[in-house]
Amino acid sequence: MLASLVTGLALGLLSSASPVARSNPKPPFLINVDDETAIIGNDFWNATIGRQYGTKLYYKNVDLVGDAWGHYVSYSMAPLPFLLRPRSLYLLITGDYTDIVFTATEGEFHWVLTPTLTGAYQYFVNKALPTLGEFRTLWRLANDSFTHGWTDERNEALPPLSDIVNAVKIQDETWQQADGTYITKYDFATFLPASGEQVGSWYIHGGKDYLNGNHLKQELLVHRESQTGDAVQLNMIHGTHYQAVSSDVFPEGKTWGPWLWYLNDGSIEDAATRAKQETAAWPYDWMQDSHGYHSRGSLRGRIVLSDGQAASGAAVFLGDNQSNTSTLDQGAWYYYRTYADENGYFTLENVREGTWGLRVFAAGGDAASGVTTVLEKNDISVHSGEALWLGDVTWAPQGREVIWQVGEVDRKATGFAYSGAPHEFARGLNCPANLTFTVGKSQSKDWCFEQSSLGTWTVEFDLPRNSTSQGRSAVLSVALAGFSAGSSATVSVNGISVGTISSSVLASDPSSYRCGTLAGEWHLLEFPVTAAALRNGTNSVEFTITKSTLFRGWIYDSVLLEWV
Repeated sequence: MLASLVTGLALGLLSSASPVARSNPKPPFLINVDDETAIIGNDFWNATIGRQYGTKLYYKNVDLVGDAWGHYVSYSMAPLPFLLRPRSLYLLITGDYTDIVFTATEGEFHWVLTPTLTGAYQYFVNKALPTLGEFRTLWRLANDSFTHGWTDERNEALPPLSDIVNAVKIQDETWQQADGTYITKYDFATFLPASGEQVGSWYIHGGKDYLNGNHLKQELLVHRESQTGDAVQLNMIHGTHYQAVSSDVFPEGKTWGPWLWYLNDGSIEDAATRAKQETAAWPYDWMQDSHGYHSRGSLRGRIVLSDGQAASGAAVFLGDNQSNTSTLDQGAWYYYRTYADENGYFTLENVREGTWGLRVFAAGGDAASGVTTVLEKNDISVHSGEALWLGDVTWAPQGREVIWQVGEVDRKATGFAYSGAPHEFARGLNCPANLTFTVGKSQSKDWCFEQSSLGTWTVEFDLPRNSTSQGRSAVLSVALAGFSAGSSATVSVNGISVGTISSSVLASDPSSYRCGTLAGEWHLLEFPVTAAALRNGTNSVEFTITKSTLFRGWIYDSVLLEWV
């Protein structure tokens, strides 16, 4: 999840030695080759940067780009990468840090070098980005050398291009091989380096406030490019691969970064150590900025439920003020995420000065595992250099009496059969077409994480004699951790339809068909159940698939039946 933001590619088959430490390394350099091209670097590495692509990258005396496309910056609506103008570049120098700035119509892209850093800090300052969803920087590295990909879910070889070429494409960047197995780039997605033996290329985010989304933000990070075979190292600074809504308007001056692009010998341990150092150093003292980067305060408080219980483990999100957009889909500005401790206390450090909206939602745990509401508190003003104490903030649950519950409310498919890391294509096909869960006998692991096949899933439960005699109605709450349009279901209580699960009532996200095994976009459906639909003794709730599309379905979070 967002707590883990180290991704990379690693290079195998190199035999050259690591860079030799120099007693007196020279300052970073900038060489203007012509109006279209510049070379930047230091004694350890250098890159040739053109108007659109970084076409050469020398490290350990080897060009790591080769015939691949190299480095570029792009967004989803642009037919080509940014036209970054070397002729317009300029330098900012702060001590050992040399900031080389490339300008484009859309904004400024910065490379920050030191005499000894193997890699560079990078950041982008918005000037005129259009309304958009996907915004990224990336390296496309040597297609015959970079062999392995690393995320916090996977550390394994990337599929060779020959395997992709000889397989049958069945959907969005997904192929089926002759033996029935699948190749898809989305297996290398994770909840927010490619690796080998001698060289590793890594993106390390010491800070995360410039990234869009909440605690459950997930993204595609590395993959094999299916047309050229390039090893692709993605830096999705505004990613939308697992969201239903993906469009934002960015204010002028919005700054993504700085993050660290880091070269090493391929060591995961070294990259992890470096990530800890970057996190500890955030926000960076050397950063030169006129858009509020150094104007920061802190926010503390305590989340308590209406009955006085501490909301231990609750997800705490600070983002857009007075916003109706879900926390996962917020992305125009800056965002802060943490979890309440066992006593409900939370702290958010290094918050940019401004006015914010606080959102709190269930993330499992004993106190809030059945809470489906979202706490909202707006107009929170954070001032530079000040620590704001909110005191106790009360979170009102739905205020109903639980009859039974399948799975805890945490916006994930936690505990259900086949759920959890790593991302894996078509894992939902392991879930049965027909399933019966008996309240009081079955456990969460007996419910499956995804439903999409024609059939019926049933929850059977008993109501004691006279429990319905007072004419009590109920609410059936179906919390979905993700929904990919294409399949639909009728929801019934004792054979009486109370609603549907379908694209007519839900926005679609790609989680089911892009290897999601835990979450996508969260949805809450609440179906009123009349007293007449319930009976003393045995009852049942049925989820009957009426339309099924392969690889399209929904991921369950929790199902609750409650007395009103």
